[in-house]
Amino acid sequence: MSSPRVLVVDDEADLRELLEITLLKMGLDVDSAATLQEARGLFAAGDYQLVLTDMRLPDGLGLELVREVSASGRNTPIAVVTAFGSADNAVVALKAGAFDYVSKPVQLDQLRVMVQSALKLDSASAPAVPRGEPVDSRLKGDSAAMQALRAQIARLARSMAPIAITGESGSGKEVAAREIHAQSSRADQPFVAVNCGAIPEALMEAEFFGYRKGAFTGAADERDGFFQAANGGTLMLDEVADLPLAMQVKLLRAIQERRVRKIGATAEEPVDVRIISATHQDLARCVEQGRFRQDLFYRLNVIELSLPPLRERLDDLPVLTDAILARLARGGEKPKLGPGVLEALAGYSFPGNVRELENVLERALAYSNDGVIDAADLSLKGAAVAAHAPDAPAASAPSSAAAPAEAYAAPAFAAGDSAAPPAAGPSASTRMPPLPDLSVLPDNLPAYLEMVEREIIQRALVQTQYNRTQAAQLLGISFRQLRYQMQKLNIQAPNS
Repeated sequence: MSSPRVLVVDDEADLRELLEITLLKMGLDVDSAATLQEARGLFAAGDYQLVLTDMRLPDGLGLELVREVSASGRNTPIAVVTAFGSADNAVVALKAGAFDYVSKPVQLDQLRVMVQSALKLDSASAPAVPRGEPVDSRLKGDSAAMQALRAQIARLARSMAPIAITGESGSGKEVAAREIHAQSSRADQPFVAVNCGAIPEALMEAEFFGYRKGAFTGAADERDGFFQAANGGTLMLDEVADLPLAMQVKLLRAIQERRVRKIGATAEEPVDVRIISATHQDLARCVEQGRFRQDLFYRLNVIELSLPPLRERLDDLPVLTDAILARLARGGEKPKLGPGVLEALAGYSFPGNVRELENVLERALAYSNDGVIDAADLSLKGAAVAAHAPDAPAASAPSSAAAPAEAYAAPAFAAGDSAAPPAAGPSASTRMPPLPDLSVLPDNLPAYLEMVEREIIQRALVQTQYNRTQAAQLLGISFRQLRYQMQKLNIQAPNS
């Protein structure tokens, strides 16, 4: 078999010769061009596994060649050589379709890593499975939105460009990042996901860049950071908007220079990572508010990937539900769905997206009998669930679309006022209590709802002298549901 062939385009004879010698020593065949016109002719006539071009040429810009190669349909990776400090040019080239870039003066170790990555990518450019439809995609669903998303991910996986994933909480941002990594030339290298909001500010530099032994009190051994752990692979910065400004400066330098320095070290070390960032916040708005650096935003947001919320792809519910139940089975018999369950799910807005669907099904499985989940086990407080409950008459079933978005709140606060109909309960004439005073909104909604739920259950237990069966009937839930909630909230009967 012939060696992979690379096209080098640069008008500087010395640099062109250096690149040729380096690539030849790697066992590659090399063709060279000094002008844009010459490069176009060679590319049209030859079969190249990589194109490497300078950004400034005597008769035009290397950016023109980037666009032409990307639009050729030949899936040939193209990388650019940029002048020192010209980070903006690199970003523009990546947006135009460049696979990667190297800066002048060219660091040969970085060049070799980039070339090897590009050649691995080219060798996988004709898979047996069509791109965009991987055999075991982590992104489940057959809706038009998910098909378009998978196709976009297949294209993005061929690049080294930083990607900013946006989407609501629970929409699957880390899942999408893992899918990009799995389809890239880095699939056999580490994928490291970091929740930026979960790291104390005082520990951030040590966690990201590592430290040397004795660098500070407690540093008994040398330790690598996230960048070193992800070297050769992908580093995902989840909730990147939560990074403090001081850390944003250090992160920007690491991304630009592709080098990091451990705390206590005197020299920097090269790192080769692809950066994928994610947040549910509007980073552009954070920049306007002064909470996020504009230059870092510019470097992270080279390509934006937006994930659709679950409510915009409810057609995927059967596929998602099936996949989640298979995972919950843990190798055993997969749980089954009773009548009306999918309709009840489709009538709910899922503000927590796929993560909430997972939680709903896991809780429902705990409530279920004999591995069959009924609509009542979902604990979605609303007309849709009540209508599809096993004992509900078919004639009284309203449209599943009637389930309110706030149906997932605590039972006693699911209605907007005292005249609202009950979500469920033993008597159709039961009236819900009014909402509490919400003139001051809670600063921690999950904790607030948990407090409200605990208070309601405890009141029901006291009223029924801790008869759990009667308390469950009073609250309009099943005995299994009440037992589960008591365990979750650590509510226990008095010792007496």
